[in-house]
Order: sequence, then C-alpha cells, then structure tokens
Amino acid sequence: MKNKEIAKIFYEIADYLEMEEVAFKPYAYQKAAIGLETLEEDVKEIYKKGGLEALKKIPGVGESIALKIEEYLKTGKIKYYEKFKKKIPINLSEIISIEGMGPRKAKILYEKLGIKTLKDLDKKAKAGKIVPLFGFGEKTEKNILEGIEFLKRSKGRFLLGEILPKVREIEERLKSLKEVEKIDVAGSVRRMKETIGDVDFLVISKNPRRGRGSPEEVAKKIMDFFVNLPDVIKVWGKGTTKSSVRMKEGFDMDLRVLPRKSYGSALQYFTGSKEHNIALRKIAIDKGLKLSEYGLFKGKGMIAGKTEKEIYKALGVEWIPPEMRENQGEIWAALRQAQGKPNGLPKIIDYKDIKGDLHCHSKWEAGANTIEEMVEMAQKIGYQYLGIAGHTKFLRIEHGLNEKQLASQRKEIDKLNLGFRVKGLGFRILQGAETNILNDGSIDIKDEALRKLDYVIAGIHSSFKMEKEKMTERIIRAIKNPYIKIISHPTGRILKRRDEYQIDFDKILRAAKEFGVILEINSFPERLDLNDQNIRRTKEAGVKMVINTDSHHKDHLRFIEFGIAQARRGWAEKKDIINTQSLNKLLTFFGIMK
Repeated sequence: MKNKEIAKIFYEIADYLEMEEVAFKPYAYQKAAIGLETLEEDVKEIYKKGGLEALKKIPGVGESIALKIEEYLKTGKIKYYEKFKKKIPINLSEIISIEGMGPRKAKILYEKLGIKTLKDLDKKAKAGKIVPLFGFGEKTEKNILEGIEFLKRSKGRFLLGEILPKVREIEERLKSLKEVEKIDVAGSVRRMKETIGDVDFLVISKNPRRGRGSPEEVAKKIMDFFVNLPDVIKVWGKGTTKSSVRMKEGFDMDLRVLPRKSYGSALQYFTGSKEHNIALRKIAIDKGLKLSEYGLFKGKGMIAGKTEKEIYKALGVEWIPPEMRENQGEIWAALRQAQGKPNGLPKIIDYKDIKGDLHCHSKWEAGANTIEEMVEMAQKIGYQYLGIAGHTKFLRIEHGLNEKQLASQRKEIDKLNLGFRVKGLGFRILQGAETNILNDGSIDIKDEALRKLDYVIAGIHSSFKMEKEKMTERIIRAIKNPYIKIISHPTGRILKRRDEYQIDFDKILRAAKEFGVILEINSFPERLDLNDQNIRRTKEAGVKMVINTDSHHKDHLRFIEFGIAQARRGWAEKKDIINTQSLNKLLTFFGIMK
C-alpha cells in the first residue's frame, strides 16, 4: 500500500510549510496525511478505479493534493516536495522526532550551525554550540541530548500499530497460497507488544498429492513466494524450512515451514517471551522432560507438540494467553489454576468486550470528521455509545473549545440523540471534553461549564518536564476537582519519542481511588498509555480504567484493539474497564439521566 508513503511525504510538506511560516496550508497537508494513513483501501486501487475524482473523496484531499497523489502514483515523486528538500537539505523527520524540536527550530539549526542529521545535532549539542543561539539556551540543549539518548534506546523497534496492518496483509497473502495449510504470526506481534523488533511467520504446508511433487518442492513454492513479496528489499537467507527477508519499512521477517507434529511446540517457542520460555523449560526439567521448539520429550519419545494447549497441559499448566507471556507471575498463576487452587489466571478482557469509546475528537476542534460521521462508524463497529471529548481552549493550536462553544456543541448532540430515540436505535452520544491540566493543577474550563457535561476528561498537554513532586501534585489537584471523571494518557509517554513524566504513580493511584477517578488506557499506537505494568498496578489498587482511542478520525476507532491488547498484557478483566458496561449501566455509573 502506498498510503503511508504518501502520508509521510504530506506530513513533511506540512513541516516544511511551517518552517516557512505559511499559514493554514500545513494543517491542510496534515489532514490529508491523516486521511490517507487511516484508509483501509490502497490509494493506488482507489485511483485505478475512479481516477482524480475518487482521490478527492478521501477525507482532507482537495484538487491540489489529489494532483500530488496522482503525480506520486505515476512517477514515484512529488516535485513540490523535492523542491523543499533541495532548498533545506536536512533529515527533517529524524530531527523533529526529538521532543521539543519543531520545524522552525530545525531550520534555525540548519541555517546557523549546518545541522542536517541527528548525528550532527548530537555532535553540536555535546559541543555546547546550541546554548548561545537565540531562543534555545541551556535547558533546550539539555532536552535535546536527553531526547537523542531516548531515541538511541528505542532504535530498531517499530510501533505495533505501524507494523500490524502490514503483517496481516502478508499473512493473508500467504494464507491464500494453495500450498499453505495453516499459518500463524508468532513472536512479539502475537504477544501484542507495543514495539516490535522483527516478525515470525510459522506455516504448515499441505501434503502434496500423489505425483504432484515432494514436500520439499511444496515448501520451495511457499519460500519463493515469500522472498518475492512486494516491498522485500533484501533476502538474508532462503531455504526449504526457513527464509529471512528485510522489508522496505526496515523490519525483518522470518518464515518457517514446520512439520505438523511439532507445530504447537514451535508456536509456543517462537511466541516467547524468552523469559517465559526459560521458566517453562525449568518446569519440564523438574518433571524429567525436555522442551524445545520440536516438541516435549520424555527420553527419545515425543509426548506433546502438535498444539500449544497440549504442551501446557502436559506440563501441568493452564494454557496462557500470548499477551500475558512475559514471566511476570503468569506461570505460577497457571499452575495454581491447573491444580484447581485460588489465585489462578484472571479471565482477562476479550477483544469483543468494549461497548463504546469515550475519547473521540470531531470537526468541532482537532478532528477530521463530523460528530455524525464518527457516530456512523461507531454504530458499524457495534457500539452502544460514543463519547465526544474535544480539546478545550488552552490548546489553541488544536482549535480547543471554550465554554460558549461547548454549550453550542451540546445542542447538536442533543438533537442527534433525539433522532436516535425517535428511531428507537438505543444509541447515545455522550458529551465530554478533554480539558487541560494547567501547571498549577487547575482546569482551563470553568466549573460551571464542566458541570453541564456528561463527564470530563483531564489531561496534560504542556510543561512535560516538571519536577516529580510538582507534576504529581499537579495531577492530584486535577483529580480532586469534583467534575473530573477520567485522566487521559496518565503518564504522558510518546513511544519512541518521549519518556513518561516524572511522577509518583502510587500517590496518583491513591488519589484516584479516594476520589473515584478513572485512569485511561489510551489506544493510540504512539501512546499505549498506561503501559502493561501500570495497568497491573492500577488494577491491584482497585482503580477503574477506561480503554479509549483518542480518535481524531473515524477510522482511528479501530485502534481500540491496541488498547485492549495493552489491557490484556496488564491482566485487566472486564470488571476493571468501565466501557465494557452496557449503555444503561454506564449512564448509571456516571449519574447521567437515562
């Protein structure tokens, strides 16, 4: 799919335009980029079917941008973008990946110090060359060096949300081969880790029909197909049982063709984690057995291996969902469960348990779609409710709403809800707001306006580097506000870009428990905040959570899967998550009139 390639170019054009201080245009390219990257259909196919007019129907795409998409599809380049790169020849996406480094600062550093790459930036910052520049200073230089170190730590990892669509596309291609009987994705993708190093595919090949070649020839056809997939840029190795390739996006993939009798043990082994596997092997050794990717053996005889459940059962352990396999106590719990003892594995939340999303943006502020369009998508998913929670006035760049605008938005929501009641649809739009926690912990919207909302979310969107004690007190003061029901993206991390705030999470949990405030599991692929460890801590503290997408486009609603995966990795159960409740129960929970 070309969608992400073109979206990346449009994001960079927006950054170049911002460098030039061009008004309005950057936002137009950002909207087009969001429209493209959230499309499920390949933009190339859209163009093939309907030409330029079909491109203009993509959200955020007008005549000028449609022509640029057409140009890229025909030539592989966009002249408008190439001119910017020639004028300011810097690795823009690399440099602005450092927190606090926007396009304008990147331009200044290029003009004043000749900085083109992250390596240049690191060198100049370490030499103290950034401090004297107007608008930078010692604190900025320190933040830049910290940001570079953070990026180094996450190098070679890819966001689950970026990789998973591509992995599933490849899985479907392989599944369509007549030679493939069964296929699974293993590794950290199957465990739904927030970042991925590489991808493992496991396959059982079909037995060849009489006179139709050998098993090796069948496996060879699968491997030939795999190494010649679109976007493969390098073949690291090719054999009859294993092949390895590198994709254009930069990640590696392995494909293994396995015998049916060992498939379950291989799936268990290659799913991992390494620590989980070591702990399982120890149980096998204690029982006088040997466990490997080839099977579970007693002496030379295989006693299990065909399925994963067979392996776990033979070891006296309850089967463990892949998301939990991190050797964080899950094996002990699975042993107890298999023995019928208490404190076994929790019945973690299912991917079908969510009844609605309470953190969605709309055209009223930073979103790409109308409330009605967001609702249509929510209804297609099968939700019973949708919460519109737009940014508020402190975030001017996101067109945050003030008190008067919130009141006007309420009228539109009430009108839509009336229509649902008349039609007997049993669907409800809830009006919330994602308010801003200011530096002193106060909220940027007056309490009188907050009181009229169905619920209020509060989040931090500025001054991320406050001292631990001050940041903790800032959040706790917001928690104490009687109208705040949810704290959004509670630790503030942006994967591969920004670490968590410095906070005393235990103190925040105690305050949330005391005041009945809910912590969000934000499903947006760049956030996935809370992380799995903090989800477990929140659950153990008896604090409720909500899984939201923070959608800025109707297609972002599908990101809920990533938040659910994160909740499963944190051992959360259905009862821990408020939006697993039906509409009526949720209305009662929030004290909203039915």
